[in-house]
Amino acid sequence: MVMLGQFIKRELRLLARQKADWLNPLLFFVIVLCLFPLGVGPSPNLLRIMAPGIVWIAALLSVLLAAERLFKDDYRNGVIEQLVAARQPLLSFVLAKLFTNWLSTGLPLVLLSPVVALLLNIDTAGFVALLFTLLLGTPLLSLLGVMGAALTVSADKGGILLALLILPLYIPLLIFASAAMEAAATGMSYHGQLAIMLAMLLFALALIPLAVIGALKLNVS
Repeated sequence: MVMLGQFIKRELRLLARQKADWLNPLLFFVIVLCLFPLGVGPSPNLLRIMAPGIVWIAALLSVLLAAERLFKDDYRNGVIEQLVAARQPLLSFVLAKLFTNWLSTGLPLVLLSPVVALLLNIDTAGFVALLFTLLLGTPLLSLLGVMGAALTVSADKGGILLALLILPLYIPLLIFASAAMEAAATGMSYHGQLAIMLAMLLFALALIPLAVIGALKLNVS
């Protein structure tokens, strides 16, 4: 726990110095949501129908935008190699990356949900569904993004490879999150979709940190 706290403090200091790493995805998310009503028209009914897909595609791409540089600097500076060579437990390092990545990319999207609901004319029931899906879905987006970043950390042009690896894994989340919001908009129950999203999140929490550790060791070996 002590080492985890030290790594989290380190990552927070890096975020404070490198503001572009978390501001760019956030600005991208806001810009996409602002441009969609201008592109498809201001019709409230049309925006309400399209809202689930708009929100989740924007969230998916904004988190993916922040993923590429997660391990790049540590890899180039030899930090990861030193941790592996010194037989230091990488789990604390990886968990700190996961936590700070969600803190800088996922949590702002959750906090912006009232603004999203206002821009896309989402009613109260839809807003509640949006909030729940973001709370469950953004950690999963971060987990998958961190895994992709670990797999492509040694690639010269890892951005394209990262997208090719991770985008197919985002599809189930996109389907169930959008379905939950659509069900809420029509007055139907969406507990089943939330339960599936929770199961996916718990499954990812159990396996992805170990996969990230293995990928980092493989890239420095």
